[in-house]
Amino acid sequence: MAQGSAPSAAAGGGCLSGPAVATTPPGTPRASAAAPPPAPPSSAYYAVELYFDPALENQVLKAWNALARRQLSSRLIDTASRPHLPLLHLPATALPLGGDPLHRLAPSLRALASRLDPLPLALSSLAALPASSSASSSSPTPHDPGVLFLAPTPSAALLGLHAQLCELLRKDAGVEIPDAFRPDHWVPRCAVAVDVPRGRMAEAFCVLRELKLLPVSGYGMDIALVEVTQTVRELVSYPLGGSGGGAD
Repeated sequence: MAQGSAPSAAAGGGCLSGPAVATTPPGTPRASAAAPPPAPPSSAYYAVELYFDPALENQVLKAWNALARRQLSSRLIDTASRPHLPLLHLPATALPLGGDPLHRLAPSLRALASRLDPLPLALSSLAALPASSSASSSSPTPHDPGVLFLAPTPSAALLGLHAQLCELLRKDAGVEIPDAFRPDHWVPRCAVAVDVPRGRMAEAFCVLRELKLLPVSGYGMDIALVEVTQTVRELVSYPLGGSGGGAD
């Protein structure tokens, strides 16, 4: 993965001061649903996420809050997301016919989590998605949103966890893995901003560099299944190396 480089101050205006705004910190992990939820809208998707240990999570939250205070990006906070690495995104329509996500996916997640130990992680670089990946049009404008992320070192353990997940879901749950998340295509990344105006990308890079977060190390501690619509709703999570009980 090529490390992103920050645009020059001349290109993006440098690190400008801006008014602080009150932000709502992400809440504690959402309680799991007691019963299967209503059918989500067609634009919804399910995600399997790798959550971090509290210390590493707090480092990522520093980046989220710094960008929000400068009015550069707050959507991750506003949607009640948690810092994570996305292991899989699955459109709601991609589930086998009549498949409830908890019944279809949770057994495989529980089995995988129970046989793995907490996973060492090192977030080592800051990068941005190419314009063609994050903009909705073929000709991005300064108003198209930019995506910034912290890239982990792609260790054998991390890649192995992802490959095992894909294999389990394919065999046991009948899930067709989307191309972008196939083991030979997957690029692990921890989002820190998903809606930065393109005209302010240089400023966002500058804000994050000033935090001097990187490199930062920690552990992947839990595998979670979430539903993503206008907000993020956790359906279940399982601790790595735990008993597999989770919160169904």
